Amino acid sequence: MKRAANLLLLLGTAAALIGLAPLPDAHAVRRAAFSGKPETWPAPTLLAGASFTPFGALPAPVVPADNPQTPEKVALGQKLFEDPRLSGSGQIACASCHNPELAFGDGVKTSFGHDRQRGRRNAPTLTVVAWRTPLFWDGRAGSLETQALGPLVDHKEMAADPREVERRLNADPDYRKAFSQTFGGKRVTAQDAAKALAAYQRTLKPRSSKWDRVLSLGGRVLSDQELQGLELFQGKAGCANCHNGPLLSDGKFHNIGLSFYGRKLQDLGRYEVSGDPADVGAFLTPSLRGISRTGPYMHNGIFPTLEGTVNFYNEGGARLRPKPDQVGDRLFPTTTPLLKPLGLTREEKAALVAFLETL
Repeated sequence: MKRAANLLLLLGTAAALIGLAPLPDAHAVRRAAFSGKPETWPAPTLLAGASFTPFGALPAPVVPADNPQTPEKVALGQKLFEDPRLSGSGQIACASCHNPELAFGDGVKTSFGHDRQRGRRNAPTLTVVAWRTPLFWDGRAGSLETQALGPLVDHKEMAADPREVERRLNADPDYRKAFSQTFGGKRVTAQDAAKALAAYQRTLKPRSSKWDRVLSLGGRVLSDQELQGLELFQGKAGCANCHNGPLLSDGKFHNIGLSFYGRKLQDLGRYEVSGDPADVGAFLTPSLRGISRTGPYMHNGIFPTLEGTVNFYNEGGARLRPKPDQVGDRLFPTTTPLLKPLGLTREEKAALVAFLETL
């Protein structure tokens, strides 16, 4: 090590003696390229078929005209969100799987629901739902108002009968008063409950992060390792092909090879909504906002760490091979061509994880 340092010193001295400036190191070149705000950065390297929206701060959420925000409605929505009476058993609340202390997720692979049944999909963070349409991993809800009732009636989640929920809430004088003051009706309805829940969820947002400082002050606030990760994110690692824009998601559905097609854990994803064979195994690109706090990762929570997730993408995702009886199966899933083996080194993978932790 000492001999190598001496050699570098000799080479630098020789360069100075003959009038040559020493070459800047990779960190200096990177810092020069990314020190400013995102609009000044080098363009990302994109594959054919990718669409890129510039990085930026989250805008104000769009509020539907038929469900305006009011403080009373938000407070009612929060009370409902935390109330287990919305479930069939009277034991599970929305907050059971969307814990404010866990970025409004639950930190487990897949959630426990009614009668301790295990769901098949990971509970996503709610901190970005105000900016998302569609919602759910398969995109089956087109609005927060529609999404709000989905878990309540799912037999594996809260297993509630909307009529029974209405009966319980109408039996509570405080709820009757709050609903009357908020919506003007004489009785509590499931649809008004959904509107209140949606209004509350529109107030949720990711924690302020180092990424927010990057957006306002430039890449100079990042460490050398984080800057290397940013460069990889935009280039060699290919993350920006799908993770871009203010939400760090393209809002599209992609098959990354984790449908477990034809196996016990099979999940057909978007196909269950669209019926389009091209959507088999495709899931909504998640937002990377606050990603370090929202594990486990993927629609089924299969990767407990960011390191494992990066390793998966470094291998180019998963590509299923059809069994003999699956040859010619029109529903056999095809992994997106946006995923390819990356050839990241150990140092590069560590840098990419360091950058992801700033988001």
